[in-house]
Amino acid sequence: MKKLLLIGMLSGLAVFARADEGQLSGESLGFEARTYTNGTNVLHYQIYVPDNPESGEKVPLILCLHGAGERGSDNHKQLKYGVKNILACSRRNHQPVIVVAPQCPVGRRWVEVDWSADAHRMPRTPSVPMQMVQQLLQETLQQLPVDPRRVYVTGLSMGGFGTWDIIQRNPALFAAAVPVCGGGDPAYADRLADLPIWVFHGDADGTVKVERSREMVAALKEAGGHPLYTEYPGVGHGSWGPAYNNPDLWTWMFSQQKTEPGLEQ
Repeated sequence: MKKLLLIGMLSGLAVFARADEGQLSGESLGFEARTYTNGTNVLHYQIYVPDNPESGEKVPLILCLHGAGERGSDNHKQLKYGVKNILACSRRNHQPVIVVAPQCPVGRRWVEVDWSADAHRMPRTPSVPMQMVQQLLQETLQQLPVDPRRVYVTGLSMGGFGTWDIIQRNPALFAAAVPVCGGGDPAYADRLADLPIWVFHGDADGTVKVERSREMVAALKEAGGHPLYTEYPGVGHGSWGPAYNNPDLWTWMFSQQKTEPGLEQ
């Protein structure tokens, strides 16, 4: 049993390492670094917009929320995980996509809660960075040719908490969500019952308890939802490696489409 567990851990780490290899600059990936301001608040972000979309074509948008280690003001570190996988799927399937990757400032969080806690209640108001993300997203939807029926969100660790938070506050906006090793508030599961959600976590995670994902999946099912859940045996706090390297994830995401677009304020 110990041998099998070790093999599982090494396999997960190998996949995780591949996800971090050959990091490229945002510019070389086709991203543009921008800054969004609202009063004295500043949010750095990177955005990828496909070249020359067909006239009148509406394209899906993916919001990517990074983890705690990618916080800062360099406006680059947030591209470390996930975005290359998204672009690879986009090109492989000839599916144009807009990608928005904001960067949370040092000392702030997408959700101001204790990540190591057994549970949390959704704060009454979003954190300042999350408020900025929601405002930026609304402006992007208005200014770019985004398909309002195909707006997606994913995030890892701190961004996994952010993913749960933003869909709990705006369930009508998104066509699908992928929270990785995060945690949400089960009290809002009924608002998410109709939203396609694929949850990922490693069962050996010592930073964010795997029970945080398990409880959200159980709450969604009790509310009548049909979430997908992948739990990696022996994988610690790095489940975004095998998750984001799974091509089926991005194919699944792009296949999700809302019947009626909308945005809750």
